[in-house]
Amino acid sequence: MGYWKAGFHDITGIDNKPQKNYPFDFHQADVFEWCAENDLSQYDLIHASPPCQKFTALNKMWNAKSHEDLIDPMRFMLREFAGRWVIENVPGAPLYAPVILCGTMFGLGCDGAELWRHRLFEANFPLSIPPECQHRKKPRVIGVYGGHGMDRRRKVNTQDFSVEQRKEAMGIWWMNGIELSQAIPPAYTEWIGKQILKCIKK
Repeated sequence: MGYWKAGFHDITGIDNKPQKNYPFDFHQADVFEWCAENDLSQYDLIHASPPCQKFTALNKMWNAKSHEDLIDPMRFMLREFAGRWVIENVPGAPLYAPVILCGTMFGLGCDGAELWRHRLFEANFPLSIPPECQHRKKPRVIGVYGGHGMDRRRKVNTQDFSVEQRKEAMGIWWMNGIELSQAIPPAYTEWIGKQILKCIKK
């Protein structure tokens, strides 16, 4: 959605799981197989978000499951693509010279709570230096993960924010609670997309 807001109006999504609420053209497929079978030259940009579970803090828990690292295979595939590309993942993921974006850079949040949601972005083109995080400008911090909406300070150890509040905080209206937990705010990709369009128009 962020790329659409930036000005990209022909968007295709690929995922190996159904995404019934996805608002653009969608194909359920293995992304490596789909890209191998389709002409990628029709696209100005590829945005890749490999599964992040291997690099999250939850992966260090005693009962954590094993997860495959798909960042290197994804990067290898993207380097064969003649256009521009972006890889997104969580802090701790092995991205090269990434830019980190935070919800507070874009004033995201709801009802006296600010959204942090740090994410890393590696690109094969220069990204400008983003504004600084504005942490603790509001009294609370909303966490959107694991299908829950909790205050990240853990002072309230229950579901503390509704799905509607989480949608507002993320700037996303079309997802359910579980989908929100896997998403990034469109403000991030809108910021990136505007920079790409400037390069394309030169």
